[in-house]
Amino acid sequence: MHVMERSTNLQRLQNETFDLCIIGGGASGAGCALDAALRGLKVALVEKSDFAAETSSKSTKLIHGGVRYLEQAFKNLDFAQLRQVRHGLEERHLLLRNAPHLAHPLALVTPVFSWWEGLYYFIGLTLYDWFASGRDALPKSRWLSGKETLRRVPGLAHGIHSAVLYFDGQIDDARYCLALVRSAAEAGAVVLNHTEVTEFDKDGQGKIVAARLRDTLNSSPGQQDEYLVSSRLFLNCTGPQADHLRLLANPALSKRLDPSKGVHLVLQNDVLGSKDALLIPKTRDGRILFAIPFEGKLLIGTTDTAYHNGTAEPMLDAGEVDFLLDGLQPYIAQHIGRQHVKAGFGGLRPLIASANRQTKSLLRDHEVERDPDSGLLSLLGGKWTTYRLMAKDAIDTVCEILGNHTECGTGSHLLAGAEGYDADFWKKIERDYGLETDISQHLTLKYGTRAESVARLATGQAELSERLLPAYPFLKAEIVYAVREEMACSVRDFIARRIRLEVTDWQAALDAAPVVAELMGRELGWTKETREKELSAYRTLLSRFRDSAGID
Repeated sequence: MHVMERSTNLQRLQNETFDLCIIGGGASGAGCALDAALRGLKVALVEKSDFAAETSSKSTKLIHGGVRYLEQAFKNLDFAQLRQVRHGLEERHLLLRNAPHLAHPLALVTPVFSWWEGLYYFIGLTLYDWFASGRDALPKSRWLSGKETLRRVPGLAHGIHSAVLYFDGQIDDARYCLALVRSAAEAGAVVLNHTEVTEFDKDGQGKIVAARLRDTLNSSPGQQDEYLVSSRLFLNCTGPQADHLRLLANPALSKRLDPSKGVHLVLQNDVLGSKDALLIPKTRDGRILFAIPFEGKLLIGTTDTAYHNGTAEPMLDAGEVDFLLDGLQPYIAQHIGRQHVKAGFGGLRPLIASANRQTKSLLRDHEVERDPDSGLLSLLGGKWTTYRLMAKDAIDTVCEILGNHTECGTGSHLLAGAEGYDADFWKKIERDYGLETDISQHLTLKYGTRAESVARLATGQAELSERLLPAYPFLKAEIVYAVREEMACSVRDFIARRIRLEVTDWQAALDAAPVVAELMGRELGWTKETREKELSAYRTLLSRFRDSAGID
């Protein structure tokens, strides 16, 4: 079932009228598309870049209630923050259950330098457990001795007194978003990436009835690149860029968002030498830091600073590299410097504007706004962990307007790849297709039970059974699969979001790019000139990332 065949979906978008057109293909937009489709609405989802291209692929990869919010809630007697923690913890078990190949429990160690500090965090994290819904079956927090702490995390500094261990969830954010998009498509939604809304058409009362779209892939001379999509309602799910669309619909509206920038850098995982993550409770700006194993590397983040560069992609800069390394250094034995940085990335948080200008203290909350003049609905704010709750609130509003009384069904809906999945599924891939263990495990964690489709491609053609890079478990078959089944349209779509290599190893991404361009070009019918242009653009981008971060 080729529900993500781009040219077919482009035709459908132009020729059909929809109940709801969702603009923005990140976590909230994809979540809304699935929810609305499951309630029987006729849904279109359009994304100006790639699915999860911005905020939704740039997270810390944690699903959590928010340890820091709990601390602030008790310090400030702020019951709104307690509610946020409870919402996050209630949603955590649903994310873990609905896509267990893409989300799993993660142990986090909080190292402390004194008995008193240990007691403080143990009490706090015990309360955090208590606030959880009880449906996760995650292990409870416990206090570790200094010896046990070093046994679990050998790379820690030896001046550590002890540590508190607790559990949260970890997510492959871009792939989780893609699973939502695919699940929405399989439920009947028409989904399309690389398609930008440029203008709204309105009726005599000033209400939006259609959106003008620009196909950002095919804007060459002689080719149609502008289309019209008609829908009863339009929902803005563009995250940090939501004000742009709100003002496009109604220039009289005031801005609602106060985006903040968060960056992460990536080191080799031997810095900690552990499967456990680290929660660093103190940095010089008062934030906590995380050091998290991800894709065989160690992800360090995050920062929180105001961002004023509009739609420009945020990048990791040299000062931020130093800040994160300085924050990690007191807790680890190995001396680390910029030469150890393998990659990094920046993202924007869609914070709803507040009178308080310190972005680290703004509450991550969400709101469904309806503009009475244009009729545009906007889903504002939020975070990855509560994407499903955000979508439910938005689609409840949509259904109320449209007179649809169907209840939300996403709480129990398994996502694409989760059907029939269990933690040993990789053994079936290894046994049935003769693939090596690391490859079988990788395919299962990326595609769930759909890994069989990739494995069949690989075993059906000798070239596709080869590794993309010798040191990594990625197969060339994944490039072909990503084009045919996951709407990958560019070298970056594949490297950054289908296999996540761009966020873990810039040099490896550079090495993989020519092979990706070759195989992708074959599938998409690229000319030699198009292929070279793609490759050149991607190399330039990676070079800019390195220069910005001050990495040689």
